Amino acid sequence: MSIGQIDYQLFHAINEWGKSVSFLNPVMQFLAKDAFYLFFIGLLVYWFIRNEKNRRMVGESVIAACAGLAISWIIGHLFYRDRPFVTHTVLQLIDHAANASFPSDHALGAFVIAAAIGMYRKKDGIVWLILAALIAFSRVWTGVHYPTDVLGGALIGILVASGVHLVMKHNGFVSRSLNACIVFYEKYETKIWPRHTNKDQQTTAHGK
Repeated sequence: MSIGQIDYQLFHAINEWGKSVSFLNPVMQFLAKDAFYLFFIGLLVYWFIRNEKNRRMVGESVIAACAGLAISWIIGHLFYRDRPFVTHTVLQLIDHAANASFPSDHALGAFVIAAAIGMYRKKDGIVWLILAALIAFSRVWTGVHYPTDVLGGALIGILVASGVHLVMKHNGFVSRSLNACIVFYEKYETKIWPRHTNKDQQTTAHGK
């Protein structure tokens, strides 16, 4: 049995759960369509907590996500694969354009951000990785991706996030460039939204 046949059989088994346990379909539809926006909300929250660690983490996440999606676009054109609903009769629970199926951009985007967060905040990263896995699984459940599409997207996302983190850690020029961008942004942010330092922080700062 070929990998393609195994992939389809696994897809079919998961997709059929949409019929046998249909009460979960609304949850899967939310995960497949809208849950990805939770990552954007999460990055905004981390960013506006306004500390250096969080802002570097968000910066790396955005860079890694852009790099990952660029890689996905290239792969999608070089190794084009039809979506399951194009070549098979499936239970399709969400609307989707009949574009490249491999790799899954949703899985890639979710895993690249979750992994980037995990590089800085391990406990938070675990929660985000679980959400990313649920999103990937839901894309198969709802009939718009094969299992290897989401596995490929997840793998690319994790590898890209790890690669960007290593570059930031070991390449002084790239790291300083990210810091410079953050400082430039904060220069104008503080004019609109000044930072308020409490007495304890002031005392600590003077003590240093």
